[in-house]
Amino acid sequence: QVQLVESGGGLVQAGDSLRLSCAASGRTFGTYTMGWFRQAPGKERAFVAGIHWSGSSTYYSDSVKGRFTISRDNAKNTVYLQMDSLKPEDTANYYCAARRGSAIAGQLGEYDYWGQGTRITVSS
Repeated sequence: QVQLVESGGGLVQAGDSLRLSCAASGRTFGTYTMGWFRQAPGKERAFVAGIHWSGSSTYYSDSVKGRFTISRDNAKNTVYLQMDSLKPEDTANYYCAARRGSAIAGQLGEYDYWGQGTRITVSS
């Protein structure tokens, strides 16, 4: 079992930066591939970024590529999402997720564990 707790959300202005954290329980965090998803009001949850369990590879959705950076610290059981140049369309609930497989996956069903989410609102 892995429990995930996101933090770092809030209200920011367009162009600002924010860093989300996702703290995981359990001693096997370093074996899980991690992902960040987001769900805007009235929309489906969508993939944002993913990182291999080793941290050696990452993958981003086109909408955040070049602005967001995913990273992890396996010694701290934490995965991060650094978000720069935020836009109003980035407003959403952000969720971290963990999967046992080594490949970075973009589909919700590929992930085994989910956090409760943290809200980000970007004002124009």
